[in-house]
Amino acid sequence: MSVKLHPYVVFLPVEQKDKILSAIFGSKAGVDVLRFSLKQGIAKNIYQKDLVKSLNYSNKTIIENLKTLTKLGVLTELMEKNEKEGRIIWVKAYQLTDLGKWFALLLAEESELTEHEQAEILESLFRTYVKQVKDLAEELKINRKTLEEIFKQEMKNNP
Repeated sequence: MSVKLHPYVVFLPVEQKDKILSAIFGSKAGVDVLRFSLKQGIAKNIYQKDLVKSLNYSNKTIIENLKTLTKLGVLTELMEKNEKEGRIIWVKAYQLTDLGKWFALLLAEESELTEHEQAEILESLFRTYVKQVKDLAEELKINRKTLEEIFKQEMKNNP
């Protein structure tokens, strides 16, 4: 039996691993916020009013989840300046952080992400992975040149 596997990778801050996993997967609302972001496009801003309209949760539940996900680094909170009927109003908006995008990717079907979004996520994952390997190599006193050679060899190898 041949099964197509998708390479899911998520880097977690060690000190907040349990809190992050619990905030997202311990609450259906947290998962639904990520799914909402996937449906609208992961690069687009998330607005509380849109979540309340689209998801079957109270405003209070949405706010609590947005605050928790922001505190844990899954979302970034922004303030947008809008003009409405000649008045300037400030609106809170949220965006997925790299960590948030990785979690969204765990939930996504490949068809839900554009090729550009998939490439952006892969590049971000690769950059983070390389940084982590570099730091670990320094701790283990592995020469950087050795890692560079391994990378070059693997990039030359045919699939």
